[in-house]
Amino acid sequence: GNGPAMMLNLKEDEIYPLDADLVIGADGAFSMVRNSMMKTDQFNYSQSYETHGYKELTIPPDEVNGSFLIEKNALHIWPRKNFMLIALPNLDGSFTVTLFAPYKGEGGLDSITGEAELITYFKTYFPDVLPIMPTLAYDFFNNPTGSLVTVKCFPWVVGNNMLIGDAAHAIVPFYGQGMNCGFEDCSVLDELIEAHNHDWSAILPAYQQSRKPNADGIADLALLNFVEMRDLVADPEFLFKRKIAAKVSEVYPDRFIPVYSMVSFSHHPYAEALKEYTRQDEVLTDVLKMPGIEEKWATEYLPQIAERLFNL
Repeated sequence: GNGPAMMLNLKEDEIYPLDADLVIGADGAFSMVRNSMMKTDQFNYSQSYETHGYKELTIPPDEVNGSFLIEKNALHIWPRKNFMLIALPNLDGSFTVTLFAPYKGEGGLDSITGEAELITYFKTYFPDVLPIMPTLAYDFFNNPTGSLVTVKCFPWVVGNNMLIGDAAHAIVPFYGQGMNCGFEDCSVLDELIEAHNHDWSAILPAYQQSRKPNADGIADLALLNFVEMRDLVADPEFLFKRKIAAKVSEVYPDRFIPVYSMVSFSHHPYAEALKEYTRQDEVLTDVLKMPGIEEKWATEYLPQIAERLFNL
């Protein structure tokens, strides 16, 4: 609505009304601004939790010289079909390790009730990493179990209230794009302020029309990437498709960008990248049916494969 915003002063512990021309709700996945907008007519909202949760764990640096204990220039994934462990390097020589697993069932977090069960779990599923995780038990039982939620809503603008960032579009973390998507909201908003000469009656509708399809796009891509990371990276057919796409990109960098690079290293809209995901996968699935593809893909077949994949 257009009434005054209610402000909470945490220092003084008091609530007071504040009149503002515009209220920008940048208050996260569980936004109170969005909450108040939800009470208005025709406001669509969905929140969807995954059946998986996650635990943050650690691989410390080498005790002797502070170096990395595993390859530092990589995203490490231990895929186990329905669950996975990942490790990302930090500047201090350590790795942030995250276990993504279902709450219940095979590999479920509910099976880990004490230290003995935790060690058994890691010996069973991730034996190679156990020796380099001395603080495993402490980390597991002291760090909270995080949940994975996707929030979608529309409109993002109601009266003089607008949503931005996670308040408008919380996503799961499997593309590493949540914060980037929020920053992109800001840069698009900044461009629109200039293009419409500070006329907010034009800026706000243009902002939500421009950003909503892209926020939905990265939300869907992030969920697809979860399946890729925990399951498909262990699938030879998937890896072969990746290899072909990487080669085409290397030989024809001006004509083809694989979806992951498009999302992570370019300014292509997320909605476009989602369409490309489907298109590229269909082309590559078809390519694998070519006779003798295993022997001929990088030589005889490469130009015609590339021709079908080109997207620029």
